[in-house]
Amino acid sequence: MTTPNQPRVRTRFAPSPTGFIHLGNIRSALYPWAFARSTGGDFILRIEDTDQARSTQASVDVILEGMAWLGMTPDEGPFYQMERMDRYREVLAQMKAQGLVYPCYMSVDALDALRESQMAAKQKPRYDGTWRPEPGKVLPPVPEGVKPVWRFKNPLDGVVAWDDKVKGRIEIANAELDDLVIARPDGTPTYNFCVVVDDMDMAITHVIRGDDHVNNTPRQINIFKSLGGTHPVYAHLPTVLNEAGEKMSKRNGAKAVTQFRDEGYLPEAMINYLARLGWSHGDDEVFSSQQFLEWFDLDHLGRSAAQFDEAKLRWVNAQHMKSSHDADLAALVLPQLAARGLNLDDAELSRLAAMCGLLKDRCDTTVALTDWVISFYQPVDPAPADLEKHVTAEVMPALKALADNFDGIEWTREAISASMKAVLSEYGLKMPQLAMPVRVLVMGTPNTPSVDAMLALHEKKNVVARLRSV
Repeated sequence: MTTPNQPRVRTRFAPSPTGFIHLGNIRSALYPWAFARSTGGDFILRIEDTDQARSTQASVDVILEGMAWLGMTPDEGPFYQMERMDRYREVLAQMKAQGLVYPCYMSVDALDALRESQMAAKQKPRYDGTWRPEPGKVLPPVPEGVKPVWRFKNPLDGVVAWDDKVKGRIEIANAELDDLVIARPDGTPTYNFCVVVDDMDMAITHVIRGDDHVNNTPRQINIFKSLGGTHPVYAHLPTVLNEAGEKMSKRNGAKAVTQFRDEGYLPEAMINYLARLGWSHGDDEVFSSQQFLEWFDLDHLGRSAAQFDEAKLRWVNAQHMKSSHDADLAALVLPQLAARGLNLDDAELSRLAAMCGLLKDRCDTTVALTDWVISFYQPVDPAPADLEKHVTAEVMPALKALADNFDGIEWTREAISASMKAVLSEYGLKMPQLAMPVRVLVMGTPNTPSVDAMLALHEKKNVVARLRSV
């Protein structure tokens, strides 16, 4: 929690809407959200949409939908960088007035040629400061009709250092950094500049993001210092790898986070699984979102790349389904049934919840649960091999007798069980010899929960009709 000597924690998630948000991206939202919640701070959502050529509203929608599904509600935002252009221009004008930036007229062709010559000489490709004003230096003549970029005057000596909450102490010599372009010829600001202005204006105290941003951090720290600001605490998270061991990305087959919702994963299970992709609380594998928020801190973030494992995700999801309230699962199954053309009225909700309670231990997603539930409402199509194995000529008379018995009883689990036992006794059969064909004919599979409990949740007329269908 915040103390009198510490500012209120303010974290942010700042995705670019240039492609759908996948699990590797959403994990970068999970930890700042959790840290803000665990400390009583604020979580800010910022959409970095300055790349107008690639940014799309569809990508924004997936970001907002995915975060809403997972319950990662921001305290402030979303803020859109394109709506803050006047603020960036204002700060840029201040930097020009203070001599913190300078115009650079080097053409793209000249810059490319410089880099090629540096690489040929086995040097690090970097801008050489041609247009940087220095005492006693004569600058080249300004070319006519050319609009300059604006470069930040990076310090020439000393080091940039920070204590990263994941990677530890990091120091970069300023001599390794060239003068960063912070505004294009048309005046539009660049990423590193916008990020600093936003983080300062929004009083961000902690930046928790992917380690692909480590190279940006020293540049951003120097801009912070030039503007008289204090840079946030940084925590750079290791990459999330896909199942092939490659960096998770759309190009490598990563799925949008909303697709996991559509495939029947529970938001609490996703939070649980994602949390473990780079953070741990002892040996705890399965925990609630509330427990995660109570336990989370920055001291137990992992330093090694985590690898996505869908089989493990399914296992975690199955554990959460087992502990879910039946009515909550029914609320998730209901729209999935509707999507398959089966609309249930409110009178069916209690029965649907009972079905979910009976079947949830056998399922690892709500889609799998829906596959089971729909068998209670629509005709089933047993596999020919199951029919041949279980629905034999020898058992046919017992099945007919069972259908006749069922027709005349009160439809309760107890009465169903008693009726089956009577038929077993009459025909000299053991329970599996009767129960297995009943399961195949009624549910379409020989593998179901307790047969009397399963039958009790069916409508009696449908059970009788299915038993008489052979």
